[in-house]
Amino acid sequence: MKKQNKRGQAMVEYIIIVVLVAIAALAVFAAFSDTIRNKLAGGIQEMDNNQGAADAKAALGKSQDYLKNLDGSK
Repeated sequence: MKKQNKRGQAMVEYIIIVVLVAIAALAVFAAFSDTIRNKLAGGIQEMDNNQGAADAKAALGKSQDYLKNLDGSK
């Protein structure tokens, strides 16, 4: 008997596993789509908040002041 190459068989098995994982991921996203959408909307709303932007600008100003005075001279 000849030793047969099983490389093609392994590739087919790998592709089947990838397809099954993709189908499972799509099923999970479909089941939780409303929850994911609400979480993303809340995060976007929080990032869009003007108070958050003001805090970021204040932190940037403090960082710039710190870097200007890093050498010790004032």
